[in-house]
Order: sequence, then C-alpha cells, then structure tokens
Amino acid sequence: MDIHEILEYLPHRYPFLLIDRVVEVVPGKSIHAYKNVTINEPFFVGHFPHHPVMPGVLIMEALAQAAGILSFKTEDKKPTQSDVFYFAGIDDARFKRPVMPGDQLHLHVEIERQMRGVWKFKGEARVDGQLAAEARLMCAKRDL
Repeated sequence: MDIHEILEYLPHRYPFLLIDRVVEVVPGKSIHAYKNVTINEPFFVGHFPHHPVMPGVLIMEALAQAAGILSFKTEDKKPTQSDVFYFAGIDDARFKRPVMPGDQLHLHVEIERQMRGVWKFKGEARVDGQLAAEARLMCAKRDL
C-alpha cells in the first residue's frame, strides 16, 4: 500500500500519520509497514534538542495505526466517518533501543484475537533488524 491507499484506511493526518508504506498485509493475520523517521518530525524539536529520540508513545501509536489498517483489511472494508478504532490498552510494552532520525522503523503486527469489536494484537517495531520496541495492544471499534 502506498501513502494514498493508507490515507483511505486511517483518519490520521500530518503531523500524526505515522505510517509511510505497507509492505505486506495478510488479512486476518498480520501486517508489515514502515515509518521513515526524519529530523523534520515536529516532536524532535523538544525530544530532545541535543539528542533527538522518537518518543516511545509515538512508536506505540505507529504500531496501533498499523493494527488499524490490518483490522479494516481483515473486515474487507474501509472506515467511514461513523466508525473508528480506539486504543483500549497496552500491555508488556518494552523499549529496547532508541529510534533516531534516519532510521526506518519497521512495524510488525499480528492479530492475537478478535471478539465483539475488541481486537488484541502483538506488535514489534524494528530498526535494521534490531528490536526497538514491543507490546501487546488492545483496540476497540466504536461507532461515532
């Protein structure tokens, strides 16, 4: 999926869209996407000026955005203005290495289970094959 198709599946826009490309989607199973991390990201101005590091919470958000695309692809539908996926929980989050400008953050998310609009995922974020962060994510689909 290129950026144009990604925009059809996520309501997020600059500066909060954290997926640049989807490499592979296996509906009902997994997604591999990535984010190109550049010095132009607005959060680097304050995190940290002398040593820019991508905030861990934004790495989790990038994983959640990938999970959102996977969910809609699994349901074989695109989101409408009346439905949205919300973060419902994060468990076992671990941060293993800093993510810095120039890195390509590879996002790997697998569906663990889905029941009554609640989805559970296992996510990993990697840079150059090294684990940068991992977590179990829970998202809930709600109608607005």
